[in-house]
Amino acid sequence: MAFTRATGKHRARSRMTRRGANMATVASLTAAGVIGTLGSPALAADAEAAVAQDAAPAAAPAPVIVIDGSLAATIDAQADAQHLAARKAEAEAKAEAKRKAAAKRKAEARAKEAREAEERAARAAERKRLASFQLPVAGSPVTTGYRTGGALWSSGSHSGVDFRAASGTSVVAVGAGTVVEAGWGGAYGNNVVIRMDDGTFTQYGHLSSIGVSVGQSVTPGARIGLSGSTGNSTGPHLHFEARTTAEYGSDIDPVAYLRAHGVGV
Repeated sequence: MAFTRATGKHRARSRMTRRGANMATVASLTAAGVIGTLGSPALAADAEAAVAQDAAPAAAPAPVIVIDGSLAATIDAQADAQHLAARKAEAEAKAEAKRKAAAKRKAEARAKEAREAEERAARAAERKRLASFQLPVAGSPVTTGYRTGGALWSSGSHSGVDFRAASGTSVVAVGAGTVVEAGWGGAYGNNVVIRMDDGTFTQYGHLSSIGVSVGQSVTPGARIGLSGSTGNSTGPHLHFEARTTAEYGSDIDPVAYLRAHGVGV
């Protein structure tokens, strides 16, 4: 007699149900001595795998780290210490930067003061130099004095002094001033007249050549020409006069004039 399955939907047994049935079957077969003797190797292997799977221990849960109060306090203290150290380092860095900036400003101020002091010293030295006087012919003695009488001079006396100087000797300005005359001066031959910065005048006569021009400023020791014997002269020398004006006849004692300006004659 044939059996037919009733119509309708039937769910297959679940895997767990099947596994339970299999295990029950395996257990009964094992008890009967069938497995291992009569069963097929495949069936035995499936049974052993099922048993081993069911016997395997469950996976261990992930460890849970629990931080107690003392450890949390230690971590907080370390964080506070690190924060404090960072703030301290930042403050020290700012203080060091300020110190360096202050030191730089002080160094710059000292350098500026030193430069200004040097400039003041240089200006003072220049003023002193410009205010200084010297001989018109270096190292030369006076050979004919002021107001010396004789027929050699139209006025009857010497209106200046003569300095010994071989022809071509350098003649310099005795002080700072401005040239007001440079050329032929009659009896003085080639001559130069300088208005000095103090308002007086100096005159240099009998030159062989002239090295300056009218309007030119000169400083102490500046060469204005070379000595010679031009004009009313008996030989090479320098005729030097000190005057109150640029004109002849306003002469004053040249030796006293030079000594009053610190020149040893």
